[in-house]
Amino acid sequence: MTVEDKLKELGVKLPPAAKPVANYVPSVRTGNLVFLSGHGPLKEDGTLITGKIGVDMTPEQGYEAARRTMIGLLGSLKAEIGDLDKVKRVVKLLGMVNCTSEFVDQPKVINGASDLLVDVFGDKGKHARSAVGMNALPLNISVEIEMIVEVED
Repeated sequence: MTVEDKLKELGVKLPPAAKPVANYVPSVRTGNLVFLSGHGPLKEDGTLITGKIGVDMTPEQGYEAARRTMIGLLGSLKAEIGDLDKVKRVVKLLGMVNCTSEFVDQPKVINGASDLLVDVFGDKGKHARSAVGMNALPLNISVEIEMIVEVED
């Protein structure tokens, strides 16, 4: 089954590559590695998912925001490499959660992104990861995630 077929089976529609909000690009390829800039969560209508986990949002809503963030990252990755079947391995995620200082379940929130990667890519989607809490994120987004991916030619 192709990655596109798997995405359809999961009901996932990829958006176009994210447009930067400052002076940077959504992704950079060097050799066989693609470095994806931090992406935030977008609703299907393209508006941002905002709020602080533990105040404005539940951990479950944060999980969904992380999943939506990964959908955006995959859209940017596809724009960079053309075909997601070229993914050899998801190498690393950095997941940042906009949360209160008392909130300690950042890994459970970022699982929304990690679970989707494993659902889509199987073992190639398993990755190293950091999940950290932040006092604030740009534009009050609830989650921001960076990703490094190894690709084949």
